[in-house]
Amino acid sequence: MKITAIKTNKIKANSDLFMIFDHFLKKPKENSILAVTSKIVSLCEGNVIPISKIIDKKELVYKEADYYLPKEKNKYGIILTLKNGLLVPTAGIDESNCDGNYVLWPKDPQKSANQIRKYLRNKYNLKNFGIIITDSKTSPLRWGTTGIGIAYSGFTPLNNYIGKGDIYGRKMKITRANILDGLAVASVLVMGEGSEQTPMAMIDDLNNVKFCDKNPSQKEIDNLVISPEDDLYGDLITSVKWKHKRNI
Repeated sequence: MKITAIKTNKIKANSDLFMIFDHFLKKPKENSILAVTSKIVSLCEGNVIPISKIIDKKELVYKEADYYLPKEKNKYGIILTLKNGLLVPTAGIDESNCDGNYVLWPKDPQKSANQIRKYLRNKYNLKNFGIIITDSKTSPLRWGTTGIGIAYSGFTPLNNYIGKGDIYGRKMKITRANILDGLAVASVLVMGEGSEQTPMAMIDDLNNVKFCDKNPSQKEIDNLVISPEDDLYGDLITSVKWKHKRNI
């Protein structure tokens, strides 16, 4: 696998995302995937709020989250949230490299992924081509951030090993390889988290990725998410009293 970060200019709010692709993106190869940070998608959508207009960031986080734990629940004063089926800090709201704005998650990450894929496939006459919209997250019991895919299109996000034999013929019972997040982690590592100014990365020479000639269905998207009662960590997730944004 080869991942190449793509340098751009500074992306400002209300920029034209497709013009950015036209200017900075070379023709992709067949059987490749483009990773795009959620931040530049949101900036180009204008899904930003000037920091000067927000009196208290926590109210904005509470509004954007599906569920949240108040910042008083941890020593860092960071609000832990559930949003779009993902466990992330501050509902994905970011203020780094944002020119005095709070940048929210894209309004509809899946719609954005589908549109980007359609545009680039048509422009370059590609058959097998995928898109990942990435963000960063923290992990329990580990310092540091890693990448995660918040939307995808053009490939199968999970490789199912259930029922297949290992090298000794023992059939596997629960293993599903998460292709989406694995590629997101590697791409975010290459793109960087600071002043690198590389908000896109092209992923080539892929193995174990199954491309498909369609956008994911809602059922396929839903199948990525585990309900708390079926989650290995369900007891941890449900043992605290999450607040819902309807309560604010």
